This record gives sequence, C-alpha cells and structure tokens, in this order.
Amino acid sequence: MPQEPAPFTRHLRVYQDRGYTVLEFRGEIDIAASMEILPCLDRATGRPDARLVIDLSRVDFFDCSGLRLLYRARSRVLDRGGQLSLVCTHPLTLRVLRVTGLARLLPPMATLEAALGRPEATSGTM
Repeated sequence: MPQEPAPFTRHLRVYQDRGYTVLEFRGEIDIAASMEILPCLDRATGRPDARLVIDLSRVDFFDCSGLRLLYRARSRVLDRGGQLSLVCTHPLTLRVLRVTGLARLLPPMATLEAALGRPEATSGTM
C-alpha cells in the first residue's frame, strides 16, 4: 500500500517516529494557521487506533484556535481508540493549557523523547 507523503507547511510538519505520527506545530498558531493545519489534523486523527504526538516545542504563539485544534484532536483520537500525547514547554502556552483545564485532559510532556517513550502516559478518559 503506497504511503502518502508527509505534509509540510509553514505551520505544520508531519512525520513518523517509533510507530507514532508526530504533528509538529510551528510558529504562530492562530486562526489562519489553524485553517492550514485542520485538514492534516483531521486526516491523522481519523484513523482507527492512531498513535499521535502533537509537538508544540516550535510554537511561538498559541491562541484559542490552537486550543480548539488540541481539543478536536483529543476527541477524535479517543473516539477511535487511539492514543494522543502532547509536548509543550513554553511557559505561556502551558499556562493557557492549565487555565483552560486541557492540561488535565492532555498532560503536556517536556520532550518528544518522553512522549514517544512513555505510551502509558498518554491521555485517556477524564
């Protein structure tokens, strides 16, 4: 079965690592960026039993549009029996995740290595 090439846009890089699909968000994640990311996100989260990591380590700015992407990804992955991990270290983004409660539902990890090496730490039910 031929594999489609991994998308790479100004705000998103998608690649495979250790059986996971990594969605690396980049730059400013605002409404314009979210419209660019959404089709790739839906494609990745629409597969049954998907194993995904969303990596925010290259994000400079993250607003409510980014939060909507994370909530959507989490919901779609869990509905299909998959796993989703989040990588985030930016203090302001971490604060937004905590204030909105998303950090409880999708606990951020400090490194991509931690996210790829610890499947037991992926998000689950509330």
